[in-house]
Amino acid sequence: MATTAENVLKPDFGAKRKHFIFTDEHEQLRESIRAFAKKELAPHAEEWEQTTFPDSVFHRMGELGFLGLDKPEQYGGQGGDYYSSLVLAEEIVHAQSGGLAMGVAVHTDMAMPPILAFGTEEQKQEWVVPAIKGEKILCLGITEPDAGSDVSGVKTRAVKDGDEYVINGSKTYITNGHRADVIVLVTKTDPDAGYDGFTLFLVPMDAPGVIREKKLEKLGMHASDTALLAFQDVRVPDTAVLGQVGKGFYHIMWELQGERLIGAAGCVAGAQNCMERTLQYAKERTAFGRQIGKFQVIRHKFAEMATKIET
Repeated sequence: MATTAENVLKPDFGAKRKHFIFTDEHEQLRESIRAFAKKELAPHAEEWEQTTFPDSVFHRMGELGFLGLDKPEQYGGQGGDYYSSLVLAEEIVHAQSGGLAMGVAVHTDMAMPPILAFGTEEQKQEWVVPAIKGEKILCLGITEPDAGSDVSGVKTRAVKDGDEYVINGSKTYITNGHRADVIVLVTKTDPDAGYDGFTLFLVPMDAPGVIREKKLEKLGMHASDTALLAFQDVRVPDTAVLGQVGKGFYHIMWELQGERLIGAAGCVAGAQNCMERTLQYAKERTAFGRQIGKFQVIRHKFAEMATKIET
């Protein structure tokens, strides 16, 4: 039989595909999160992008167990593997709000992991347990007006004073900064010790001297509150140290590896979501008497997009 345009196998871009790292259980989880995002989050996305999404989103996700998918059961988590958190990062994009996805990711996969990895049992009970329930909200304080990805440039100081530390400095572009109950704060405790001069602290956001100076305006992700914070003579006890004194740089560099992977998963999922929505439009829009998705040049575009997303 001669090959013609009519008998060439057409790819089904909407077909479900399972990546080799995901199991059937992961796919069931994926369907649950996607259904939740589409039903309970997406209808409000446009409104939330004009202001911010409410704290009740954390509460609801906590009720459903979505905030502790890969967290230990002893702290209220689901005890799943790391790939479970990747599924959440991918599927939360169906909320149609990048800002919401960012706020959730900072809570679950940027601020919570260092507490679990380096925190004391008391710190985990105080912050991780309610965070998994959505009763407490977390944020991570690295970026400053003059330092960001270069963590070694952090200038916020924490000076030992008896059995306390006194913290002074500022942080900017802090996701969840206006709503958070606690911040995982990167500070410099010894300016002469190089990479061994940094320490992490768990600082309650209602501590005297913590100032939520400003909610920053951004080009996008408006649903995510992004704060400029100041710390003026904030006193915290020795027990607020997260991990080891002088090892904060190494602790946070460990955290950044997982953060970047979660961010990448969200970006890929966002691209996939954009392609799916564009494909749907191409099936509905007509020009010159036919769906534009049937034009060869448009199909080439979709093939290129699908290839780039996959690779």
